[in-house]
Amino acid sequence: MFSPPLALASLSGEADADWARAGADYAGAAFLGGIAIDDDSRAAARDLVARDRTEFLPNDPLAFIDRELAALEDVPIQPAFNVRSATPDPIPDAARVCRDRDALLEVNAHCRQDELCAVGCGEMLLRDADRLREYVTQAAETGATVGVKVRAEVPGVDLPALAQGLEAAGAAFVHIDAMDSESVVREVVDATDLFVIANNGVRDADTVREYVDYGADAVSVGRPSDNPDVLARVLAAVEEAYGLESTPSR
Repeated sequence: MFSPPLALASLSGEADADWARAGADYAGAAFLGGIAIDDDSRAAARDLVARDRTEFLPNDPLAFIDRELAALEDVPIQPAFNVRSATPDPIPDAARVCRDRDALLEVNAHCRQDELCAVGCGEMLLRDADRLREYVTQAAETGATVGVKVRAEVPGVDLPALAQGLEAAGAAFVHIDAMDSESVVREVVDATDLFVIANNGVRDADTVREYVDYGADAVSVGRPSDNPDVLARVLAAVEEAYGLESTPSR
């Protein structure tokens, strides 16, 4: 899906085109966003900003997605956009923008802030599998390459079974924040043919090797994705773990 199999994971209010460009020497993909794209999730994002969190809140979120992706046309990295929505309505429109820019669309079923959960997006989608599958189906029907960012350790959520449903709905990949349950990566790999990206604590050779041993197709770096020293170290570990030749400077 992308090479090298190292991704930059979205950081709300920080992961834009400039951030992706800065990491392009190290990563094969960059997940921009997350960005709220419907009224309820945007209201929740404004509440987050009111308590000093950083969020993307452009007047027109779809135009913002398009503009940021356009800025990466000359950058050797696979772009993707992580989107939040409390309803399925704007998902196909966001998917079409990503499709037309050769970008991946990532549905956010991951964020757990109270404000987002209160309007039914982020992590709450893991508890409403039918609605999450509807998001994926509507996005995939546009011809976009669609995946979902998920979180392990959500009570009552069987992540491998959920992933099977997402695959049946048209998802091509799943991006797993493994929390402290790294072995769930193996369970999802065994249960599906999805491209599996493993996230959480990816900092060095040991963490990369653990996820590769569990069968992950790629790993992603979150919070330190703007740190070149960490990215260089992780890239070297990825190349070794996956048996790749060293990536020349891009």
